[in-house]
Amino acid sequence: MKSCTLGRSARAAPARRLLNRRGTSGRRACAPLCSSARLNASTEAAITGMSEPFAQGAFRWVAMGHYTKGPRKDEKCVTKWFKTGVVYESSYFDLDIKAVDKAQEIINAFNAENVITSTVYLNHPEVWTFQPNSGYDGQRNLTEPFIEGFQKFNSNSGIVPQAYDTDGWPALMQALSHYSYHKTGGRYVLCDLQGGVWPDGGGAVLTDPVILSRDREFGPTDLGSAGISTFFARHTCNKFCQGHWHKPKDKSVYFEANEGTTFM
Repeated sequence: MKSCTLGRSARAAPARRLLNRRGTSGRRACAPLCSSARLNASTEAAITGMSEPFAQGAFRWVAMGHYTKGPRKDEKCVTKWFKTGVVYESSYFDLDIKAVDKAQEIINAFNAENVITSTVYLNHPEVWTFQPNSGYDGQRNLTEPFIEGFQKFNSNSGIVPQAYDTDGWPALMQALSHYSYHKTGGRYVLCDLQGGVWPDGGGAVLTDPVILSRDREFGPTDLGSAGISTFFARHTCNKFCQGHWHKPKDKSVYFEANEGTTFM
């Protein structure tokens, strides 16, 4: 197993692989009402298993480690980096951060509605880069806190798990997606919701969200107006959805059902 260290310092230890947070691209200070943002809040982390990632998406690998400096010291974290040959790498991280920012706005508003008494949190990744002599020199990565009990609540094509709890957090997440369309005047839908629920049920944390937008502002996972229509064609309101929340007039299916993330 190989390891690497993430941190602000540009000093590299030759025997380690290092990740360094970029000074110009680091996570900016949270806006007001950011109490539901879950931040790295640390300056360094050791990542193990770079040669054997524990998870992967269509374009990225995921490895786990732990923070070594800062308030989250000894807590678990993950880092995500692109597979060889992926064409989206140059802009994808910026679009990821942009989607997280929009998702946080929506989640802040949703929490303020007090649909339930618990809180929905959102992981905020930071863009870091591997340091010299790391074997991944200069390659950018997203680093964020690890989520226990990971599960998928819905996809960006509107698919939900076949047997989901219609009275608990999975149902609430479908309502959050519906609410996002209503709150933004039909411009956006927050979806592809995934993350974990606190063991005591007192909250849930999401990561890597997708935003569907009318004008396809958020990159290859943003399926545009057709994606919004498709999402609502498959959406079934539950007890957490409110009757006055808006829906699109066009609820046609334009994309095949996909439990994973659909790309354009």
